[in-house]
Amino acid sequence: MQSLVHMANQIAVNLEHGPGGEHEAAERVASHLRRFWSRGMREQLIEYAAGDSAGLNPVSALAAEILAADAVIP
Repeated sequence: MQSLVHMANQIAVNLEHGPGGEHEAAERVASHLRRFWSRGMREQLIEYAAGDSAGLNPVSALAAEILAADAVIP
């Protein structure tokens, strides 16, 4: 799990410096994860963020929340 957390945080660091604030950065991270991560990887990140979430930076954690919201939309 730590490798997924590390990757999500790296993506967040690379994408957080674009236009907008933290929420916009998290949207960019979530979009990247939708395109390049498997469903299983995204599900693991969502579960981790909903539980302990130790080690996730704020943008990564918010991106996981955005992905979790996607999962409940039919």
